[in-house]
Amino acid sequence: MNLYQWFKYCITNKYADFDGRARREEYWSFALVNVIIYGVLQLLAHISNGLGGMVFNVLILVYCLAVLIPGIAVAVRRLHDAGYSGYWVLLGFVPVIGLVLIYFLVKDSERGNNRFGPSSKYPEEENFE
Repeated sequence: MNLYQWFKYCITNKYADFDGRARREEYWSFALVNVIIYGVLQLLAHISNGLGGMVFNVLILVYCLAVLIPGIAVAVRRLHDAGYSGYWVLLGFVPVIGLVLIYFLVKDSERGNNRFGPSSKYPEEENFE
């Protein structure tokens, strides 16, 4: 799947699904497309001063609210894939220490099954605990 397809998958199929696992490709594709869309909206708001800028600022707010839940959901699923509890996503709200969250999100998938479900990256390996 390409970047847009992963983004669309997270928005449509997994909107508020906090269960299961998400591979790095799914999470980082969603994050990259999200940053690109946000950047384009910010650029348009900056270019169009006055009333047009205000419209784009409202559009930015609506967009950010629309992707808030799927963004948190895909991050929780990504943490599950790395073998961590979804509550670690709260670490992102702590200044400086929240940078540890980036390490968790970049970390490779846990091999085999874990307590959050089967691995989509390593489906042939089963690890029953």
